[in-house]
Amino acid sequence: MKTIFYSLLILIVLTSSGWSVKHGKPDKRVKVIFDTDMGPDFDDVGAITVLHALAAKGECEILATVSSDSHPSVAPTIEVFNQYFRKPNIPIGIASVKAPGFISPNNWNDSLVTHFLKNKQIANYPSALEVYRKVLAKQDDNSVTIVTVGFLSNIMDLLNSKPDQFSSLSGMDLVKKKVKNWVAMAGMIPNGVEFNVNEHKEAAYEAFSRWPKPLLLSGFEIGDKIHTGSKLAKRNISKNPAAWAYQYNLATYDKNKPANRPSWDQTAVLCAIRKPEKYFYVNGPGKFIVNKDGSNLWDADVNAGHYFLTHKYPYEKISTIIEDLMLYEPGN
Repeated sequence: MKTIFYSLLILIVLTSSGWSVKHGKPDKRVKVIFDTDMGPDFDDVGAITVLHALAAKGECEILATVSSDSHPSVAPTIEVFNQYFRKPNIPIGIASVKAPGFISPNNWNDSLVTHFLKNKQIANYPSALEVYRKVLAKQDDNSVTIVTVGFLSNIMDLLNSKPDQFSSLSGMDLVKKKVKNWVAMAGMIPNGVEFNVNEHKEAAYEAFSRWPKPLLLSGFEIGDKIHTGSKLAKRNISKNPAAWAYQYNLATYDKNKPANRPSWDQTAVLCAIRKPEKYFYVNGPGKFIVNKDGSNLWDADVNAGHYFLTHKYPYEKISTIIEDLMLYEPGN
């Protein structure tokens, strides 16, 4: 009886956080839609590299990679990385014109695309909304993890979408049926103003207030303390676009030329695919509230199925784990 009692006690402790990341058997891959604004900053490059590294390890299946930034250079930038990591058939979608549409002043996207998509006619990409609906409709119920590391434009569009040729369900019902959870690099906890939320505040307000499934937040304060990139930037930039992007941007993005960059987006990817409690404390449930002015706050007194990360280990420990994944190259 004591053995049974202690087994039950351990099970209760392990599941008490309420965050539903049940990975099942070790060979069961997390099915991921990756949603990125890969342009205003370049930690998205680290994030998509971590994503492909974990896919190569058999830990996830990348269902789609979509842009939440409507600038025409962003989707081809995503294509550069999908091709390099030998996954050229992953669907790519571009955000609607309602989404913010800009890239960094140093134009790293255009330079990277010119260098790595030579002699190739850039495709006409479908809308991110079309990709979302088409991909979700084909998946098992309650099986898809959405990871956003940019604006919330596509999430708003998805929730507002109507039945179409891919599914007879509304966007809200499609999410309720097919999506397991959402992990977002967004916000500042317990309150503040953060770029991904504030830049398209209307979308963020609607997306977070209406979202019907579990949500895990990696706030600005998480990745801001986890610095990576210097090791990756020393790799062969003639063949590795991730190394090229980090070397170029570390030298030109910030006039101070730092050795590393904060890892905001990588933390969201890592915790979407691996058990987040392995790296951070998971806090909640509560409610992440976005105000119409783009600011946000955390309400610990309301259970909306929302959770957020806080630091557990010295920053350098997580930096090493993330950068090791960022060093992944196809064939290695």
